[in-house]
Amino acid sequence: MSVSYCVVGGGISGLTAAYRLRASAGAQARITVFDPGDRLGGVLRTEHVGGQPMDVGAEAFVLRRPEVPALLAELGLADRQLVSSGARPLLYSRQRLRPLPAGTVVGIPSSAASMTGLVDDATLARIEREPARPLNWQPGGDPSVAAVVADRFGQQVVARSVDPLLGGVYAGSAATIGVRSAAPALAAALDAGAASVTDAVRAALPPAGAGPVFGALAGGYAVLVEALVARSGLRWVQAAVETIDRAERGWTLLDAGGDRWHADAVILAVPAPRLAALIERVAPRAATAVGRIASASSVVVALAVPADTRLPQQSGVLVASEETLHTKAITLSSRKWGRRSDLELIRLSFGRFGDDASRATDDELLAWALADLATVFDVTVEPVDVRVQRWGDAMPQYGPGHAGIVAELRAGLPPRLAVAGNFLDGIGVPACIAAAGRAAAEVVGAVTAPVAP
Repeated sequence: MSVSYCVVGGGISGLTAAYRLRASAGAQARITVFDPGDRLGGVLRTEHVGGQPMDVGAEAFVLRRPEVPALLAELGLADRQLVSSGARPLLYSRQRLRPLPAGTVVGIPSSAASMTGLVDDATLARIEREPARPLNWQPGGDPSVAAVVADRFGQQVVARSVDPLLGGVYAGSAATIGVRSAAPALAAALDAGAASVTDAVRAALPPAGAGPVFGALAGGYAVLVEALVARSGLRWVQAAVETIDRAERGWTLLDAGGDRWHADAVILAVPAPRLAALIERVAPRAATAVGRIASASSVVVALAVPADTRLPQQSGVLVASEETLHTKAITLSSRKWGRRSDLELIRLSFGRFGDDASRATDDELLAWALADLATVFDVTVEPVDVRVQRWGDAMPQYGPGHAGIVAELRAGLPPRLAVAGNFLDGIGVPACIAAAGRAAAEVVGAVTAPVAP
């Protein structure tokens, strides 16, 4: 008899899990993916803006992690990989554009010089004195980034240097993200006995000349999504799963259309809030753990504008959290990846944990976008094309103690049930690919394990 696997969620995590299941379980396995969306891919979503493919969800991946380049090579897509142009981002703070500070780890400074012109003289003096102050670090601890940085360097460093970077990654802030998630190398240096946070930052800095940080795909992430769907040989059921229950051999799933499905094993690749509700009956311990992971919503406004629009030769702008702009980040996509048409492509990101940007209408969001572009660049933008994409509860907050929560979640899952997603081991695409591979290996191992006598 063929083995049946069900994957709930058709984003990058679910699709990678389906692909890995096919590779491990063979051609005879039945792999069904449930997702109610109008297309597969989740937050990997490519739209045509001004006639050009443009990602309106996840945009880039970190090149220093191996997962995406390795997967592209497996799928025969290595030649579609792009690297960023080398243009640097700017920082908008105190109502003006400034260079993004160098010599930092997620905005945490390695010297006072890296903050010159960004913070006041008292804060610069505080940064200078930090290495001489006694450090009370508990090895293995995981305080919020804000708690550490405000104590050691002051609140201006938090708002003007750290928050802009963490807001762009997590749609959160230094107050909502733990040190171990935001800066694992920094936490490791502190665990190893660094005498100060300054020393730990210096130890955690990437080597000079490490090359481009970010990569993307020519044609957008749709290229990867299509390849994973084709190579996994999955069956897509365009419906949400409402309940999951134990069966005599594996699991029974009930979808929103009222159909029941049997699975020898299941991988749940849905956002944390949805997962908590789905496993409450079958894995209450795991449901309690995942219920502790908060999520933020975000919105992307993508614009195509005339090529002669006066924009800086930079990759974009990050916005300090103390500013009154609506946007948290502006990506000058044509400058970041190289212009491939007679139009400029721009992305504006809205939404931080606890705000209500996602509730704004499309017209309000566009008005905010145009006003913020005028404020930041002193330019009147006349869009040729516009796309607004909302991502509800799509940005998990990796708060203090996050790794412990994830360990509790995984430990509370029964056999033949695994999880994947951006709320586990990292929010980026590489981490999602790694977690999906782990989930697939777990369920295939459980299904094929010899039955105890």
